Amino acid sequence: MKRADFQRVIDEKKKNVECFLCAHNCHIKEGKRGICQVRENREGVLYSLVYGRLISQNVDPIEKKPLFHLLPGTLSYSIATVGCNFRCSHCQNYDISQYPRLHEGAIIGNDVTPEQVVSAAQEYGCQSISYTYIEPTVFFEFAYECAQLAHERGIKNIFVSNGYTSPEATKKIAPFLDGNNIDLKAFTDKFYREVCGAKLAPVLETIRRMKELGVWVEVTTLVIPGWNDSDSELEEIAQFIKGIDPEMPWHVTRFHPTFKMTDRSATPASTLQRARQIGLSAGLKYVFVGNIPGEGGENTICPRCHETIITRMGFSILSQNLDDGKCGNCGEAIAGIFPRSAA
Repeated sequence: MKRADFQRVIDEKKKNVECFLCAHNCHIKEGKRGICQVRENREGVLYSLVYGRLISQNVDPIEKKPLFHLLPGTLSYSIATVGCNFRCSHCQNYDISQYPRLHEGAIIGNDVTPEQVVSAAQEYGCQSISYTYIEPTVFFEFAYECAQLAHERGIKNIFVSNGYTSPEATKKIAPFLDGNNIDLKAFTDKFYREVCGAKLAPVLETIRRMKELGVWVEVTTLVIPGWNDSDSELEEIAQFIKGIDPEMPWHVTRFHPTFKMTDRSATPASTLQRARQIGLSAGLKYVFVGNIPGEGGENTICPRCHETIITRMGFSILSQNLDDGKCGNCGEAIAGIFPRSAA
């Protein structure tokens, strides 16, 4: 256990506390936990139950996050604990994100220190550490300490997030955060309320705030048949992203039936291609199709000369034509964070 950040006492007599780590702003009674199920009020003090208790440690291609314009072709050391502040019906990692909720509050994981995480990243030749698989905000204290140490050693830090991080937590982590892939799951409160147990507005604010604070942001929308695949909703998402930055990459990815959402089929490739075209027509410069390798839409195209400058297949880079972050054909600057040695 570790004393949690972002807490305040709201009733000293009853020992009730408010957690303002994320946009839920849970009011937690003594002996109870927040929505994430991994922060507990013990005698009026909120503790993280997952500090350093990692359930997953893997070496992944950075493209798996997905991040396409942050150190493409490199490896990212990826870590997670159990728990999550969303309850998505279609969560592909529900076995760890919902673990405490599905196992009477149990917390599992291996005890690891920030030094061990950063050293492992170095040992495996990873240029970044990704806090991922579940919502990394729920293990903020551990992620923050890892990120500080990684930053000192020249290793980049990445959140793969649902965007529900509070303004206070966002401002604290941003100086050490290089990239954030944020899920914009839909553009209606109905979806967020019924599918995720959350609200839309805080996610939109986090995307804006991360960008304003200098974090490289890419957005992912899992396109689900019958839920968020209409032209109008996809257009709204594209226009929102464009309003922040037309060079912010948008990943439109394929849904596969899982967990509690098995009442619909996988997203047709044609739907994803339609979504990609909507994004490009709206003025976005980089729109990618994901979770369906080989169907097109995975490559980075120069917005000026329209030549392919990064060729991908799934999570693999097949070729690059970049020169210090510029198109190798026409010299156009490509938005992102690229290795100086890329060629």
